[in-house]
Amino acid sequence: MNKISMKNYLITITRVLLTGAAILLAAEGVSSANPRSLSGVVQTGGTTSSQPLPNVHVSLFEATTEEPTILGQATTDGSGRFSIRYTRSTSHSIFFVQADVSEGVEFVTVLGPSLPISVTINELTTVAASYSMAQFLRTGVISGNSFGLQIAAGMNDNIVAFATGQSSPVLLSSPNADQTNSLRSTRSLANLLAACVNDPTVTANLFDLTTPAGGPPPNNTAQALANLARDPGQNVVRIFALTLLSDLYDPPLVTMPDAWTVTVKINDSGSDEPDRLISGPGNIAFDRRGYAWVTNNTVQGTPCSGRFNLVFKPNGQPADGTNGTPRSPLTGGGVLGAGYGVTIDNHSVWFGNFGWGDSDHCSPTPIPSPSPGNGSVSRFTLTGMPVSPPDAYQGGPVRAQGMAADADGNIWISSFGNNSVFVFKHGNPYQSVGFDQQVGGGPFDIAIAADGSAWVTNGLGSPPATIAKYALVNGELVQQFRHLLGDQLRGISLDSQGNAWVASQGDGFVYALGPDGAELCHSCQFNRGGIDGPWGITVDGEDNIWVGNFGPLRLRSNFMGRLTKLWGVNAPPGHNVGDPISPRTGYTVPSAGSEVLLHDGQPLYGLSGPPCFIPMMRSTDVNIDHAGNLWLINNWKPDFAIDTIGGNPGGDGIIIFVGLAAPPTTQVH
Repeated sequence: MNKISMKNYLITITRVLLTGAAILLAAEGVSSANPRSLSGVVQTGGTTSSQPLPNVHVSLFEATTEEPTILGQATTDGSGRFSIRYTRSTSHSIFFVQADVSEGVEFVTVLGPSLPISVTINELTTVAASYSMAQFLRTGVISGNSFGLQIAAGMNDNIVAFATGQSSPVLLSSPNADQTNSLRSTRSLANLLAACVNDPTVTANLFDLTTPAGGPPPNNTAQALANLARDPGQNVVRIFALTLLSDLYDPPLVTMPDAWTVTVKINDSGSDEPDRLISGPGNIAFDRRGYAWVTNNTVQGTPCSGRFNLVFKPNGQPADGTNGTPRSPLTGGGVLGAGYGVTIDNHSVWFGNFGWGDSDHCSPTPIPSPSPGNGSVSRFTLTGMPVSPPDAYQGGPVRAQGMAADADGNIWISSFGNNSVFVFKHGNPYQSVGFDQQVGGGPFDIAIAADGSAWVTNGLGSPPATIAKYALVNGELVQQFRHLLGDQLRGISLDSQGNAWVASQGDGFVYALGPDGAELCHSCQFNRGGIDGPWGITVDGEDNIWVGNFGPLRLRSNFMGRLTKLWGVNAPPGHNVGDPISPRTGYTVPSAGSEVLLHDGQPLYGLSGPPCFIPMMRSTDVNIDHAGNLWLINNWKPDFAIDTIGGNPGGDGIIIFVGLAAPPTTQVH
């Protein structure tokens, strides 16, 4: 039996089984559940013109950890319309509908955990589904854990409105629209799918161009685009050529991208008060509900300490305080110019207060003190209520940077201002222990190993810098080793084998070290794939390495942000550890021609400053949520001269790369 005959046979069998199930349920009296109907239309095209697709088989599914469950089926009429009856309108997972347009051409619309009244299935909904579900669409069907799937569904809604099949209000408005190229990228990809509807050779070419190295070709167009979402740097030129074969979705990309990423940019703190606009987000941690807790450095347009931090829902909207959730922006608890320090334990969220600026009204010292700098740490409940006093927890850490919570609830703190490492034992700031590194350093970031020990990078001093490892032994901190490494070390992250990956901003390398601190391999230092002033670093669920780049620290530099991906310890045959996966430019986010605006509508550099057309800026952190969306921090603005001399450094928000990275295998913190 050939592939087409087998497919028709399976469809017929499925219809018979569904009919039999319906008769059985009616016989058992389940018809009293009052079935309702999902109405919809299958069409090709959506912005310039559209055409209904008749005689198309449509299925309603509920996603599971295995094969999705079929809840109903229908065939479109001459107007492309269909109706599917159902008895249950909510799910602990998600619903989606699938239309088998022609051989290999499959359209999908993600509906989320609740069924709507009506739905449109077209090329644009398929682009949104393929990218948002990229990490759960690897075998031709959507499957995975319900928590990750629901987060992915929320990101789907940032791309498309499933009721109409049109671009979502999020992509159509600032800070997206033509301030980035993603709105046009989704339409170009939709044009590619429209070409597949009319020409089987286009479908065959798409399958060929999106077949993973050493892997099987995709089963359908939705899977093909999911493959592209996970590896967006592949065959960029040839895929761009395919997007030019249709113009049903307008306006498309005018220039070819460096990679086929799709992003959603967020810049809403939850308040447009001048001193509450996002300004220099520094680091990010996800809680068990998928909420993102983010430090905020300064007051927008100034170098002065901000007195708030940020919380975002899993879909990137500011947290609104409903149902016991936090409200953004966070205030109180002694927050003052948080830098790189944020971590989450089972009960609390901890922020390190660095303190910025040098004028009286933004002095880094929150209370009169004979010692310079800010020696405070703030603490909030997971509902966003401050626990620390109005001047925060004082004493011990000075200008805290990186923080980490271990399995025993100990809070580890890099005390940048006094070259020390501190631990709040079992989360008690009044029972702390420290280790004075004495000479040089400036401890910057911390990562907890599986055995409870802690890696610490050092970010100051003449090169080479140092990396150290500490253990809590009988209530005291013991230094296990301290090695020379790199220059101005920044972020650190550990892979599944306990190896440490370190961003060395000063010399422009990423280093890989074994659990004992020795180099993981000969010359294990990497600077390709777009690396430029590496700062933030994280390891995904496949042990690949992601790097956020801050760029050059030169007055004449105007940096276009870039994201780097490297092969980790699971590099496939033909590749080595540390080889680049991202293109030489890194993954970038170009403008489509509109000026970058803050959330209040003001230009990035103010009404009197130069216009900016660089939406992705100098980054200090990257992190991955449970759906595989990679969140990259816009910490500093692009123009280093204006930022430093003009005193206007604070970046404007966060770039979310949709479905790009394998979700971490453990809870993201």
